Amino acid sequence: MQISARQIANLLNAEIKGDEDVLVSKPSKIEEGGTGTITFFGNAKYEQYLYETTASIVIVPEDFEPKNEILATQIIVPNVYEALGVLLKQFDKSKGGPRGISSMSLLESNFDNEVHIGAFAVIGKNVLIDNNSVIYPHCFVGDNVKIGKDCKIYPGVKIYADTIIGDNCIIHSNAVIGSDGFGFAPTSDGSFKKIEQVGSVILEDNVEIGANTVIDRGSIGDTILRKGSKLDNLIQIAHNVEIGDNTVIAAQAGIAGSTKIGKSCQIGGQAGFVGHITVADGTKVQAQSGIAAAIKDPQKAFYGSPALGYRDYLKSYAAFKNLPDLVKKLKALESKVKDLESQ
Repeated sequence: MQISARQIANLLNAEIKGDEDVLVSKPSKIEEGGTGTITFFGNAKYEQYLYETTASIVIVPEDFEPKNEILATQIIVPNVYEALGVLLKQFDKSKGGPRGISSMSLLESNFDNEVHIGAFAVIGKNVLIDNNSVIYPHCFVGDNVKIGKDCKIYPGVKIYADTIIGDNCIIHSNAVIGSDGFGFAPTSDGSFKKIEQVGSVILEDNVEIGANTVIDRGSIGDTILRKGSKLDNLIQIAHNVEIGDNTVIAAQAGIAGSTKIGKSCQIGGQAGFVGHITVADGTKVQAQSGIAAAIKDPQKAFYGSPALGYRDYLKSYAAFKNLPDLVKKLKALESKVKDLESQ
């Protein structure tokens, strides 16, 4: 794929400074560059590379005032990262994927619309897949699943029966959607009896699920990821959890059953949440923190396990790491007090 600076500017509704006809075929890091590539400048820490880059085109923010000459053609935009997302989507289209329906797939449903299904994919009964969605090889899609338009289901994904997936969703390799929740009842003989999980999973529009992430179906009712939510790799979402609009969760986090996470939350890697709590909109949770109680106030940040307010944790940790010295000083003071008392 080759695209000119003029075409990119039209795509991004942006201003050009430099050669409008210069062509690029792939993106690059600003510090690496290379003729025929496009890069971006979105972080002031990388300003030195902006003047040195050998990339043919660079995307820059409209409020940036360069200190030196920029040799590359500039595409000037209000928001660099938003523009980059649009542009990278164009390059992603050029990668291809399955086209049409492979003769080596196994289908128990019929599709008369534009659906792409790769080799060795297995599609169950009464499955609905909307236009331009791509099911890569070695996927399993169970009975009664609904998948919206423009979705990408990457190799090895397993989607259990009755799952509902909205438009523009991406599910990365080996994710499991709709497995049984961890539901067992203790019995009189000390063993545990399985409680059947009869709910489902609903992924609303524009949801992305990372590789090897597992989302359990509801026990009764549904596990729901609201529109725009993004999950990293290796995450566990238990039964009947609800994730709010545009919430992002980093790798190895775990959320126990029936917990409700609000809108626009940011959750760091390896964070853990107990079950049956509610977390307010805009909550930020630092990596490796443990949330053991409901969070009622929105737009707060938390750190630690059990988590404290972010600044409270930093103050507490500053004292904690000095604890050995504080103990020594305390013992010295105790000794002096005893000497004074004896006198």
